[in-house]
Amino acid sequence: MMKISVLILLLVLSPLHASANSSAPLYGIEFPPYNTAVADSGCDGKLLGEEEELARRTPSLKLHMNHRSAADAAAGRTRKDSFLDSAKKDVIRIDTMRTRQVALSGGRAAASSSPRRALSERLVATVESGVAIGSGEYLVDVYVGTPPRRFQMIMDTGSHLNWLQCAPCLDCFEQRGPVFDPAASTSYRNVTCGDKRCGLVSPPTAPRACRSARSDPCPYFYWYGDQSNTTGDLALEAFTVNLTAAGASRRVDGVAFGCGHWNRGLFHGAAGLLGLGRGPLSFASQLRNVYGHAFSYCLVDHGSAVGSKIVFGDDNVLLAHPQLNYTAFAPATADSADTFYYVRLKGILVGGEVLNISPGTLGVAKDGSGGTIIDSGTTLSYFPEPAYQVIRQAFIERMEKTYPLIADFPVLSPCYNVSGVENVEVPEFSLLFTDAAVWDFPAENYFIRLEPEIMCLAVLGTPRSAMSIIGNYQQQNFHVLYDLQNNRLGFAPRRCAEV
Repeated sequence: MMKISVLILLLVLSPLHASANSSAPLYGIEFPPYNTAVADSGCDGKLLGEEEELARRTPSLKLHMNHRSAADAAAGRTRKDSFLDSAKKDVIRIDTMRTRQVALSGGRAAASSSPRRALSERLVATVESGVAIGSGEYLVDVYVGTPPRRFQMIMDTGSHLNWLQCAPCLDCFEQRGPVFDPAASTSYRNVTCGDKRCGLVSPPTAPRACRSARSDPCPYFYWYGDQSNTTGDLALEAFTVNLTAAGASRRVDGVAFGCGHWNRGLFHGAAGLLGLGRGPLSFASQLRNVYGHAFSYCLVDHGSAVGSKIVFGDDNVLLAHPQLNYTAFAPATADSADTFYYVRLKGILVGGEVLNISPGTLGVAKDGSGGTIIDSGTTLSYFPEPAYQVIRQAFIERMEKTYPLIADFPVLSPCYNVSGVENVEVPEFSLLFTDAAVWDFPAENYFIRLEPEIMCLAVLGTPRSAMSIIGNYQQQNFHVLYDLQNNRLGFAPRRCAEV
């Protein structure tokens, strides 16, 4: 699947005690008001009561995330092979994004919503690099069902459907560990075809007739590009997430997800995908009115054996970070694809100088194409081909007398021979946004050492798309905040393995 970039492991919620007396499950996950027809849990009073109780008892709670060792990275493949493979998969993903962007152009804008006062706890899950399974994505540990069973899912801010491979698995890719079995869970139930939530997913190409609106299941089809897709039934299930307190966890009932019986694509042994996009079915959107309109993550180095966290709710340490910087998200419009998180990129700096890139190259066109998104599922960073050529040439001109240029290296360019050089020096690379915010990156976020003597620029062009993408490689060791209440993206440098 095009989700070639980052997997993150998330632990999802159970009635185990968050403290000595924090054991009740959370009910009634709500969708934003523009989809209020979907939120029909009937448990609003119970949720509000728990909010009040939690607010009195603790300033915040986190869900804990564990990281899996990447010592046997990429099943014996070299770092070069893994990243070149990720770049090829990125191309498939970008093609899918472009297609989805076109398909969603002209759709309704996502209306803003004022959240109820969120629970004063935070969900925190462990983020793990997917290099150990040959992927540039990040993984999250999720516990699903009753009794809860652990699954590793890909974290993806570029899509909005959560899904798992499910039994009976009629046509599935190879997965590490068993698939989810609905028959083994007492809390599983299908969304019916008459449920308004069924209108939030695309039906299969040959949809089944809805003969009984109250009992027939809701079939779905979700595609990512090439032959990557998932087909199955939309369902509701309990997700149990570990909290940071020792032995603490919390359960959320009624999380909407896809129970996939036909699944194909480049998912690298993961059990499924955890969508964090703007759409109403994403995990972030479903938790929004419970834990607030904010989530953040801190991505460890590719191949790291140490885990990090994804946080749902405010992270006070991050908010107090002296180097936390913000840039506004581009406002949602009727002509934009509302799954993606758009930022307003104005220019690119190399060596402290703003490059001469045509003004219209980085913006959103009138038809909704183009623009810049931040995406955890794409490995490298991408810019429209005209902009990429300017970036590439800027590095070549500034480095031609420093290191020998390697000609005809596959995919990535420029690449340099840095044999025998311990401390490689390269020009600075920064992104300038329209609100004057600047995101400065350390060299290891935009140059990659593929072999001891070969170093390449980890940026590429998108010849068939005008879209720019800030990928997960460039985001590593930044704590990235999606503040949807204030419609802004935050970023602060951190050693994510220590978060």
